[in-house]
Amino acid sequence: MATPSSRVDAPDPGATVPPVAAPPFGHRVLRRVGAALHHRDFRILWLGACASTIGTWMQSLAENWLVLTLTSSAFFLGLDSFLQQLPIMLFTLIGGVVADRYESRRTLLASQYVQMFSAFTLAILVFTGVVRMRYILVLSFLTGFAQAFGGPAYQVLIPSIVGKEDVPNAIALNSIQFNIARVIGPLLAGATLAAFKRQGVSEPSAFAACFTLNALSFLVVITALLSLRVKHIAGTRQESIFHELQIGISYVRREKTILALLVLSGITAFLGFPLLTLLPVFARNVFGQGVEGYSMLMAFSGAGAITGALIVAWLGKFRHMGLVALLLMTVFGVLIGGFAASRTLWLSHLLLFLTGAALMIVFSTLTSLVQLIAPNEMRGRVMSIYILAFRSGMPLGSLVSGYFASLISAPVVLGVSGGLLSLVGIAYLVTGHNVRRL
Repeated sequence: MATPSSRVDAPDPGATVPPVAAPPFGHRVLRRVGAALHHRDFRILWLGACASTIGTWMQSLAENWLVLTLTSSAFFLGLDSFLQQLPIMLFTLIGGVVADRYESRRTLLASQYVQMFSAFTLAILVFTGVVRMRYILVLSFLTGFAQAFGGPAYQVLIPSIVGKEDVPNAIALNSIQFNIARVIGPLLAGATLAAFKRQGVSEPSAFAACFTLNALSFLVVITALLSLRVKHIAGTRQESIFHELQIGISYVRREKTILALLVLSGITAFLGFPLLTLLPVFARNVFGQGVEGYSMLMAFSGAGAITGALIVAWLGKFRHMGLVALLLMTVFGVLIGGFAASRTLWLSHLLLFLTGAALMIVFSTLTSLVQLIAPNEMRGRVMSIYILAFRSGMPLGSLVSGYFASLISAPVVLGVSGGLLSLVGIAYLVTGHNVRRL
């Protein structure tokens, strides 16, 4: 005799199984955009990095305004940016070998400690009134030295946390947190400087407050790194560092597609990033704005970059990534030229929003392509060479554009940079078959 429970559990052959309701469209979009955030370690690291990057952007705005206050020179703005990136040019390749040989989390922790020390030191120098331009330049170099080893270690750690399928999404989400911070950080710095000014507090104290907040923000990312469960498994160390570096360079030279992506990244950084370096000059000399106006220009650029990164996060890994990057690189140059020619503040805000979106889509796509192509055993070295190309273009472009802007004018220099960038994009659209087919 059948029991009651068996009668209930027995399926009715004539019954119709109701269809499972699909999740709402908005929910599906959010899950797709935040795919990498479902990994616990990436979620913790993302939140910690976001808090730290807000502090970094606060310091960036305050430091740029401090340099302009001390020197009234576009050249020193470019020089400060150059010296922060110079160690990345000199040591990132070694940092890539270190990332392949040693546990990434320890390298990242050491990088955060050095950057925190640099920020605290600058705060003390400014607060005590003994700051000099040479001290700022030395501390910028020290910060760049730490980043030269932290950058490759971070790039190696990401696939270990999220898996290769979610790498493009993780890169886009990193861009989102970076640019959320790029909006919030400058606004907080501008508000802090303005609030101190209204209260009649000395300007050095306001600058010191921004640098101190940045130093404290590193404690958040340090805590996040200490709480990670997944660790990068270091490779065996059978060869010397320089021999392994030579192997990585030889690999990149043989892989023409990766080499082309590196060249595109370096050129885009060289011709595109001077837009951000020269923004203080545009704020003060072109639009007659103070630090609040400068922070608004930075905020619009950052908001555009967040939008661009959200688009990349939603797309994930998609067809014709190389073609899209080349098309938007060309558009990016046109937008830079438009900003250089604009004398209307609202139009300049709009153009900065669009340039931020275009720049972020280009770099997120290029970075994703390199990550997807690079083999696991060479990832640290390949990504260090990519970082070198990208981060070398930034300071060199800042130094050159700052120098010529001091001789001619910032709008003319920026207009020429935008035109050259569009020409490079068109040239690769015509001849770069290996990139177009990616």
